[in-house]
Amino acid sequence: MADTPTSEPRKVFAPWLDPNQKPLVRFENVTKKYGDYTAVDNLTIDIFEREFFALLGPSGCGKTTLLRMLAGFEQPTSGRILMNGEDISKIPPNKRPINMMFQSYALFPHMTVAQNIGFGLKQEGKSKAEIDKRVDEMLKLVQLEPFAKRKPHQLSGGQRQRVALARSLAKSPKLLLLDEPLGALDKKLREKTQFELMSLQENLGLTFMIVTHDQEEAMTVSSRIAVMDKGIMVQVDTPAEIYEAPNSRYVADFIGDVNFMEVEVLRHEGAQIIVKSATLNEFKLETDSDLKDGEKVWLAIRPEKFIVSKEKPSDDQNMVQGKVWDIAYSGDTSTYHVRLEDGTTLKAQMANRRRVRNRDITWEDPVWVAWSYRAAVPLRN
Repeated sequence: MADTPTSEPRKVFAPWLDPNQKPLVRFENVTKKYGDYTAVDNLTIDIFEREFFALLGPSGCGKTTLLRMLAGFEQPTSGRILMNGEDISKIPPNKRPINMMFQSYALFPHMTVAQNIGFGLKQEGKSKAEIDKRVDEMLKLVQLEPFAKRKPHQLSGGQRQRVALARSLAKSPKLLLLDEPLGALDKKLREKTQFELMSLQENLGLTFMIVTHDQEEAMTVSSRIAVMDKGIMVQVDTPAEIYEAPNSRYVADFIGDVNFMEVEVLRHEGAQIIVKSATLNEFKLETDSDLKDGEKVWLAIRPEKFIVSKEKPSDDQNMVQGKVWDIAYSGDTSTYHVRLEDGTTLKAQMANRRRVRNRDITWEDPVWVAWSYRAAVPLRN
């Protein structure tokens, strides 16, 4: 018999659901304008201690402006930014308990790794003994002890990234801001570093706020994601909720792949809702959304929710017939582009459990595409 675990089960981390929790940072009706251009538009959001909070959105959506205002490099046009209940607008950047790690890393090329890490401490007037002790702790933390005397140009991209991270953490900030910190790394190193960042953040008990345009990165590292568009936070939620329950077509389309169908609600039959598109069959839908008969909505269905088969599926699910138009092979998965009789194309993603040469579905094959009654998310906008 296996040993009974002695550690307590991991508690759910969701301070934003506790009305008694006080936020570490509060953006209160914050607007930032550059002339006639509004970069951040009347934004209000709470960020809690020990969160790994991600700002996600396309270029120009306002996410870096938000980060720079929090760091003190920009001032809000209106509104307040509070930290532990105190308005920090009058506090200069170097006096805030906040550090920022830039995308370029901004390491001093003439300094060694140890000197780069200790630079901020030296500027604060710390003694040499204090600096040396803290630098040693940071080198050990990011596993760069053998590289202490090297210059930045003698390091790999991943090592330079860790030096910049160690320098940002050396002053023990309450909040660490990361502006596209992994953008310069290759895919495998970026994935490895994401998990290192998560482990580091959790072990140190710090609050991290990351800006990224990489959806997968945001989904991997964060406790909550704010999806931004044109200076507005369109949806703020956990990665799972953002992906599985987007509140708009914009969010659904921005996070991962998605299929959209425009349908009309025909009638309610018990727990099920019968809907119909302009050209396809009637479908059944089970949802918590309060849909009205006659209402037109969009159904968002993720590609992995579809099942493609040559044989007709069981009757307890939705299904349509089509022909395989194209196949995108991605190693572990394949994405089937299935063209339906009305010209609509659905994307279905399935795991490659067999080798490609033994795949039983290929181009031009007639197939069925099926999905469960709860797979589709109805969206009004």
